[in-house]
Amino acid sequence: MAGRFDATVTIDRPIEQVFEFLAAGVNDQKFSPRVQEIRKTTAGPTGVGTVFASTVKDAGMTTQREFEYTEFSAPTMIRWSERSKNIVTAATGGYDLEDLGGKTRVTIFNELEGHGFGKLIAPLALRAARKDAPEFGQRIKAAIEAS
Repeated sequence: MAGRFDATVTIDRPIEQVFEFLAAGVNDQKFSPRVQEIRKTTAGPTGVGTVFASTVKDAGMTTQREFEYTEFSAPTMIRWSERSKNIVTAATGGYDLEDLGGKTRVTIFNELEGHGFGKLIAPLALRAARKDAPEFGQRIKAAIEAS
Protein backbone atom coordinates (compact mmCIF):
# COMPACT_ATOMS: atom_id res chain seq x y z
CA MET A 1 0.00 0.00 0.00
CA ALA A 2 1.30 3.46 -0.91
CA GLY A 3 -0.26 5.45 1.92
CA ARG A 4 -2.70 8.14 2.90
CA PHE A 5 -3.23 11.80 2.17
CA ASP A 6 -5.71 14.13 3.80
CA ALA A 7 -6.86 17.72 3.93
CA THR A 8 -8.90 19.66 6.47
CA VAL A 9 -10.80 22.85 5.73
CA THR A 10 -13.43 24.99 7.46
CA ILE A 11 -16.43 25.80 5.28
CA ASP A 12 -18.70 28.77 5.96
CA ARG A 13 -21.88 26.72 5.64
CA PRO A 14 -23.98 24.62 8.07
CA ILE A 15 -23.07 20.94 8.38
CA GLU A 16 -26.31 19.72 6.77
CA GLN A 17 -25.68 21.78 3.61
CA VAL A 18 -22.05 20.63 3.39
CA PHE A 19 -23.02 16.99 3.90
CA GLU A 20 -25.74 17.19 1.23
CA PHE A 21 -23.28 18.65 -1.31
CA LEU A 22 -20.60 16.04 -0.62
CA ALA A 23 -22.98 13.07 -0.30
CA ALA A 24 -24.51 13.81 -3.71
CA GLY A 25 -21.29 12.35 -5.15
CA VAL A 26 -21.75 14.00 -8.54
CA ASN A 27 -20.33 17.35 -7.41
CA ASP A 28 -16.72 16.13 -7.61
CA GLN A 29 -16.31 17.83 -11.01
CA LYS A 30 -16.82 21.18 -9.27
CA PHE A 31 -13.66 20.81 -7.16
CA SER A 32 -11.53 18.10 -8.78
CA PRO A 33 -10.18 19.09 -12.20
CA ARG A 34 -9.13 15.48 -12.89
CA VAL A 35 -12.80 14.34 -12.89
CA GLN A 36 -14.16 14.76 -16.42
CA GLU A 37 -17.52 13.08 -15.81
CA ILE A 38 -19.26 11.45 -12.85
CA ARG A 39 -22.68 9.88 -12.44
CA LYS A 40 -24.61 7.83 -9.92
CA THR A 41 -25.20 4.33 -11.28
CA THR A 42 -27.47 2.87 -8.60
CA ALA A 43 -31.16 3.63 -8.13
CA GLY A 44 -32.75 4.90 -4.96
CA PRO A 45 -31.62 7.21 -2.19
CA THR A 46 -27.93 7.82 -1.62
CA GLY A 47 -26.42 5.75 1.17
CA VAL A 48 -24.42 2.60 1.84
CA GLY A 49 -24.15 0.67 -1.43
CA THR A 50 -24.55 3.71 -3.70
CA VAL A 51 -22.13 3.48 -6.64
CA PHE A 52 -20.67 6.28 -8.75
CA ALA A 53 -18.87 5.85 -12.08
CA SER A 54 -16.44 8.48 -13.30
CA THR A 55 -14.04 9.29 -16.09
CA VAL A 56 -10.78 10.67 -14.70
CA LYS A 57 -7.67 12.07 -16.34
CA ASP A 58 -4.38 11.72 -14.45
CA ALA A 59 -0.92 12.33 -15.89
CA GLY A 60 -2.35 12.35 -19.41
CA MET A 61 -4.14 8.99 -18.98
CA THR A 62 -7.93 8.75 -19.03
CA THR A 63 -9.39 5.96 -16.89
CA GLN A 64 -12.80 4.75 -15.78
CA ARG A 65 -13.38 4.66 -12.02
CA GLU A 66 -16.09 3.19 -9.85
CA PHE A 67 -16.63 4.03 -6.17
CA GLU A 68 -19.08 2.61 -3.65
CA TYR A 69 -20.25 4.21 -0.41
CA THR A 70 -19.39 1.76 2.36
CA GLU A 71 -20.45 3.85 5.38
CA PHE A 72 -22.89 6.74 5.49
CA SER A 73 -23.87 8.59 8.66
CA ALA A 74 -25.62 11.91 8.01
CA PRO A 75 -24.46 14.56 8.63
CA THR A 76 -21.02 13.60 9.94
CA MET A 77 -19.38 10.82 7.92
CA ILE A 78 -19.08 9.24 4.47
CA ARG A 79 -16.74 6.39 3.54
CA TRP A 80 -16.08 4.89 0.12
CA SER A 81 -14.04 2.20 -1.55
CA GLU A 82 -12.88 2.17 -5.15
CA ARG A 83 -14.21 -0.90 -6.95
CA SER A 84 -12.19 -0.37 -10.13
CA LYS A 85 -8.69 -1.82 -10.38
CA ASN A 86 -6.65 0.77 -12.20
CA ILE A 87 -2.90 0.97 -11.62
CA VAL A 88 -3.37 3.30 -8.63
CA THR A 89 -6.66 3.34 -6.71
CA ALA A 90 -8.18 4.75 -3.55
CA ALA A 91 -8.64 1.60 -1.49
CA THR A 92 -10.61 3.62 1.06
CA GLY A 93 -11.48 7.24 1.49
CA GLY A 94 -13.92 9.46 3.21
CA TYR A 95 -15.21 12.71 4.60
CA ASP A 96 -15.49 13.53 8.29
CA LEU A 97 -17.63 16.57 9.11
CA GLU A 98 -17.73 18.50 12.37
CA ASP A 99 -20.37 21.08 13.25
CA LEU A 100 -18.80 24.41 14.25
CA GLY A 101 -22.03 26.32 14.86
CA GLY A 102 -22.98 27.49 11.37
CA LYS A 103 -19.64 26.46 9.89
CA THR A 104 -18.32 22.98 9.17
CA ARG A 105 -14.88 21.46 9.51
CA VAL A 106 -14.36 18.86 6.77
CA THR A 107 -11.53 16.37 6.60
CA ILE A 108 -11.15 14.36 3.41
CA PHE A 109 -8.78 11.44 3.11
CA ASN A 110 -7.84 8.75 0.62
CA GLU A 111 -5.62 5.73 1.09
CA LEU A 112 -3.91 5.02 -2.21
CA GLU A 113 -2.58 1.66 -3.33
CA GLY A 114 -0.92 0.40 -6.47
CA HIS A 115 -1.75 -2.69 -8.50
CA GLY A 116 0.78 -4.42 -10.77
CA PHE A 117 2.97 -1.71 -12.33
CA GLY A 118 1.07 0.75 -10.16
CA LYS A 119 2.98 -0.48 -7.11
CA LEU A 120 6.02 1.26 -8.58
CA ILE A 121 4.29 4.56 -9.31
CA ALA A 122 1.88 4.70 -6.35
CA PRO A 123 4.46 6.51 -4.17
CA LEU A 124 4.74 9.21 -6.86
CA ALA A 125 0.95 9.55 -7.02
CA LEU A 126 0.81 9.77 -3.23
CA ARG A 127 3.48 12.47 -3.15
CA ALA A 128 1.56 14.50 -5.75
CA ALA A 129 -1.72 14.05 -3.83
CA ARG A 130 -0.12 15.15 -0.57
CA LYS A 131 1.39 18.20 -2.25
CA ASP A 132 -2.01 19.17 -3.70
CA ALA A 133 -4.01 18.34 -0.54
CA PRO A 134 -4.19 21.90 0.91
CA GLU A 135 -5.32 23.31 -2.46
CA PHE A 136 -7.75 20.40 -2.88
CA GLY A 137 -9.33 21.32 0.45
CA GLN A 138 -9.62 24.93 -0.68
CA ARG A 139 -11.29 23.87 -3.94
CA ILE A 140 -13.86 21.86 -1.96
CA LYS A 141 -14.49 24.90 0.26
CA ALA A 142 -14.89 27.24 -2.73
CA ALA A 143 -17.26 24.87 -4.54
CA ILE A 144 -19.52 24.40 -1.52
CA GLU A 145 -19.58 28.08 -0.61
CA ALA A 146 -20.46 28.95 -4.23
CA SER A 147 -23.35 26.47 -4.34
